Amino acid sequence: MLLLTLSLGTLVGFSLGMTGGGGAIFAVPLLVYALGIPTREAVGISLLTVGSTAIVGFLQRARHGLVEFPTGLLFALAGMIGAPIGSRLADLIPEPILLVAFACLMLLISVRMWIKAQDSTAHLPIIAGGIDENAGPTCKRDPEGRLRLTSQCAILLGLVGLGAGVLTGMFGVGGGFIIVPALVTFACMGMKRAIGTSLLIISLVSLSGTASHVLSGKHLSIETASIFTAGSLAGLFVGSWLAQRMVGPTLQRVFAVAILMVAAYVILRSVQ
Repeated sequence: MLLLTLSLGTLVGFSLGMTGGGGAIFAVPLLVYALGIPTREAVGISLLTVGSTAIVGFLQRARHGLVEFPTGLLFALAGMIGAPIGSRLADLIPEPILLVAFACLMLLISVRMWIKAQDSTAHLPIIAGGIDENAGPTCKRDPEGRLRLTSQCAILLGLVGLGAGVLTGMFGVGGGFIIVPALVTFACMGMKRAIGTSLLIISLVSLSGTASHVLSGKHLSIETASIFTAGSLAGLFVGSWLAQRMVGPTLQRVFAVAILMVAAYVILRSVQ
């Protein structure tokens, strides 16, 4: 069981390293169906694993100046408010329905990633001289690239962060599949900086969700969580290394198909 737990954690960390956050979507299904852990405990283990792994990834990128702290902390604060709300909502939903809802979320992510990979015209809001300060719909940047944090911009980022936090608390996911596109689209942030900032947000929101999980009296096996997290940290470095050597659209398609297959399996098991 120890080797299996370690291996499954490595798989989660590997996908986290390759996608910059979205790989956490695999954690709960693996814990539930491969290790036989109850859904609500699996959510807690996933939160702890994702948060711990994201901290390491965030520190790596922060050393290279790829984290925008003011934007990330604003986003994370809203997410930390949303995570306990999501955890409470999950308590009100029967486990089979919670798993089906989780699978539906996976299907949406899979479709979105596939469409994005097919869009050869997709581009980031960057111009030859730097960041395009007029690219965002609500948030703008000054000529030096600093975000103009107006009240409208703060509200927008806060609402998206709140939504990501609710999903984190409900399903034990990091929310990177929401956070990275939101930072690129709404905060006019380049992809590398968005991934680094996303890992800061994921680490804080996931740890907030973990604290909420424990304080509410839900069981969380420290032994299983530690082994799973150790594997995840090892997989993170391998995934990050491989991601630098794969073409972006190919990586997205592979990941989208993998999510689709896991979602279909979860739905089939839940309706039996």
